[in-house]
Amino acid sequence: MRAGRLAAYAALFVLGALVGAAGALVQGGYFQGGIFPAGLLLALLGAAGLFYGGARAVGTGAGAVAPAAGWLVAVMLLTATRPEGDFLFGAGPGSYGFLAGGMVVAVMCATLGRRPQPGGSAARLGK
Repeated sequence: MRAGRLAAYAALFVLGALVGAAGALVQGGYFQGGIFPAGLLLALLGAAGLFYGGARAVGTGAGAVAPAAGWLVAVMLLTATRPEGDFLFGAGPGSYGFLAGGMVVAVMCATLGRRPQPGGSAARLGK
């Protein structure tokens, strides 16, 4: 593994942590009339864009796993309660949707089908 690829994975991990922290702050907000969860959708779209972009930029599924790992670390650290009783996530459908939706999006982006390789003839080998 080259140093450039390792640096890309490290940068994607840090970006994933930043997107996870930002999403944790945004996911509970922007409710229009209490019906449409715009904050949750914004947080999940940001995570999906980073996961898919990482997979495309690096060209492997690990490009989606690196930011997803950073996202998961940040989100899990933010869900932990402090001794004072403070917490960032409330028990509600929005926070559970963010946690589950982020994990589902990460798995989807990491396992997307690869495009076929260009070139090569359509003839069978050995003929």
